[in-house]
Parts: sequence; C-alpha cells; structure tokens
Amino acid sequence: MKHAVCLLTGVLMLAGLAGCAPDNEELVHWMEQEHRAVKPNVAPVYPPKKFDPQAYAGNEGIDPFGSQKLIASTGGSSAKSSSALLAAAQAHRPEPLEAFPLDSMTMVGAMIQGGRAHALLRVDNLLHDVKVGDWIGQNYGRITKITEQEVTLNETVQDATGEWIERTSTLQLQEKAR
Repeated sequence: MKHAVCLLTGVLMLAGLAGCAPDNEELVHWMEQEHRAVKPNVAPVYPPKKFDPQAYAGNEGIDPFGSQKLIASTGGSSAKSSSALLAAAQAHRPEPLEAFPLDSMTMVGAMIQGGRAHALLRVDNLLHDVKVGDWIGQNYGRITKITEQEVTLNETVQDATGEWIERTSTLQLQEKAR
C-alpha cells in the first residue's frame, strides 16, 4: 500500500509540473510591442570647437608669485633700516639658549632675586635661569620683560619680502595639573 501511495504522489507531482509549462507567447508578444513603441531620446553629439592657442604676452611684467610683487605692493621698505636691525641683532655674543627653537622652551617659574626679575625655562629637561636682556631662541630673541605669568621678547625675523623686522613673542607660564 505504501508503494502505491508513493507512486500516486509522484504522478500527481508530475501532472502539477506539466501544468506549469511555460506559456510565454503572450508575454513575448507584449515585450516586442513595448520595444517597438519606445523611441530613444539621444542628444546629438556636436563636433568639438576649434582651439586657437594664444601667445602669453605677460613675460615683461612682474611675476605674480615672486617677492618683487610683494615689494611693489608694500611700496618697498628701506633696506638700510632692515640690514641695520639685523646687524644690531647679530652684534651680541651668542648665548647657549639661542641654539634651541622658541617652541621647545617652556616657562616653569618666575622669581625676583636682588631686585631683578628672573624666569625659569625648561629646555631638554634642563632648567635655565634667564633675566631681562638675555638672548633666547633661533630668531635673535631678546627678553624685554618678565612677569609671574610670561616672558616677553623681541625677535628679529625676515618677512615675506625679505626685510628684517622685529616681532614680539611671549612664553606663557605652564603649570602642571594637580
């Protein structure tokens, strides 16, 4: 009996699959109609425009990216005062802290000793005692003022036009968080 039930189930399954046979004729006909009805909308491709190269006629003028452009726009400052400023900065005897950049120095304290203000600067894990008039940093920086919170100095630096100018910089007191 079991064998008969399996055979009957197999026959019914084959009949069901035969009923699913592809009858795509109607679908294929509809697809062909739609394909013929669609009109492509393609923009025409125009030929490229002719390029006429032009010679550059600005060779005689000032280079827009050169330092001469900056000098012309600032009116050209006095070169004598610039070189005198540099000569004055170079006239002193070099000091040890001039070998280090200013951003590698940290102010860690200030004190008054003998009526003069002193600051403690940490450079390469060493403490250095500095006072007003000392030279520090690689830009000819001379200390002009020391307070409990900062060291103020004037540096002689070169600007974008090549002129030597004075710039004021400060080192702020750096306190460690407790």
